[in-house]
Amino acid sequence: MLYESDLQYLSLVITLNLAWLLSAMICGVYNEKYILSSGFLRCSRESWGFCMLFFTSIMFYFFNATLGNAYTGAIILFILCALLVNRVVFGYINNIYKKSYFDSHRVLMIGYNNLSIKLAEHLEVDGINKKIIGYCEEEENVHELSKHPILGNIKDAMSICTKYHATEIYSTITPDKNENIQDLIQSAEQNCIRFRLVPNLGLYLNNHTQVHFVDEIPVISQHREPLESINNRIIKRAFDIVFSVGVLIFINSWLIPLIGLLIKLESKGPIFFMQERSGENNVPFYVLKFRSMRVNNDSNSVQATKGDKRITKIGKFLRRTSLDEFPQFLNVLKGDMSIVGPRPHMLKHTDEYSKLIEKYMVRQFLKPGITGWAQVSGYRGETQNIHQMQKRVEYDVWYMENWSIPLDIKIIFKTVHNAIKGEENAY
Repeated sequence: MLYESDLQYLSLVITLNLAWLLSAMICGVYNEKYILSSGFLRCSRESWGFCMLFFTSIMFYFFNATLGNAYTGAIILFILCALLVNRVVFGYINNIYKKSYFDSHRVLMIGYNNLSIKLAEHLEVDGINKKIIGYCEEEENVHELSKHPILGNIKDAMSICTKYHATEIYSTITPDKNENIQDLIQSAEQNCIRFRLVPNLGLYLNNHTQVHFVDEIPVISQHREPLESINNRIIKRAFDIVFSVGVLIFINSWLIPLIGLLIKLESKGPIFFMQERSGENNVPFYVLKFRSMRVNNDSNSVQATKGDKRITKIGKFLRRTSLDEFPQFLNVLKGDMSIVGPRPHMLKHTDEYSKLIEKYMVRQFLKPGITGWAQVSGYRGETQNIHQMQKRVEYDVWYMENWSIPLDIKIIFKTVHNAIKGEENAY
C-alpha cells in the first residue's frame, strides 16, 4: 500500500528522470564526440543546469515543492556528483579497452600519397584502435621518407598481410588505376581481411556532403539537409505553430498593448515597423517588429549601430531585451518565418554579401528565424566587418546541416538566457 509520502517520492524520481532525459537530449550529453572531449565540462554543465531548471519548475508548479528544500538540494548535488563519477568511470574503462585492443586492428595502406598519409594520421590519432603497419606502393612513386615503412609493391600486398597479421586494408588506389586492386579485394575477403576502398573525391566531397541513391544511381549533395525530409518539415512546422500560439495567447496578448502605448507616448509614428527582408529561397517578405527608432529615411539601408541616435529610449530597452522581435511570431504563424533559423537580412545586405561571401546564399535554403544558432553563439546585431558576417554564415549553414528539434529547444533556451543576462551586441 502506497502512502502519500511514498507517492511524493515516486513523483520525484519520475520527474527527475524525465528532466534528465530532456536535458540530455537537448545538450547531446551522450553524444560520442562529447564523452571524452574538451567539450565535456561545457556540455555537462549545460545539461545539469537544464535538468535542474526543468526539475525545479515541474516540482514547483505541479507538486508544490512539498518535499523540503534540504532533500531537494541533496538530490541536485547527487545528480552533479553522479554525472562526474559516470564520466570518470567511463573514461577509465574506455582507456583500458583501447589499450587491450589497440593491436587487434592492424591496417595495411595501399598507395602512398597525400590522401593515404592524412588517412593514416586520422586512423591513429582519433583513438579508434587502429595500428598502421605500413604502406604498399610502387617504388617509383615514393619520393620521400615516410612515418610508416613502405613494405613492398601492391602486388605483394597479400603476402605482406600474412607476414604482419593485417586485419584491414585501406586502399587509396581504385581498381581503374591499378589492375591488381580487384584481385586484391577478392583475396582479402577470402582471407577474412576487411578491404576499404578510399577514392580521392576531395574536390567533390567534404564532411558535410551527403550521398543518396536514386534507384541504383549515387547522387552527391554538397550539404546535409535534414529539413529536406517532408516528415521533418511537418515536425518543425507543428512545433512553430504550437509555440507561436502559446506566445501570442500568454505573452503578446498583453505585451503588444503595453509596448504599443509606451512607443506612442515617446515618439510619433506607428507601433509596428515593417521591413522587406530576404526569406526562404531568397523570396522577399515583410518582417514585423516593434518600432524601436524614430521614423527615418535610412531604416531600410543602414544597420543600427552602437549609440545610434535614431533609437528611442523605449527602443533601446526593446532591442537590448529582444522584445522588439515578439511581433514576428505572427510572421511564424503566417509561414514566412520559423522560431529558429537564420536571421533575415535586409535585401540590400543580401545582395552585397552574396557577392563577397562564398556559400552566403546557402543560408537562404531555410526559413529565417526569430532567433538562430549564430545569434546565440555571439554573432547577432551589427556586422562591422566581413569576418563577422562570414562567421554568421558559417553558423547558419552548420544549423541547416545539423537541425533537430532538441537543437531548436536548446537555441530557444540560450536566447532566453542571453536576453536575461544581456548581450554586448544587443543595441
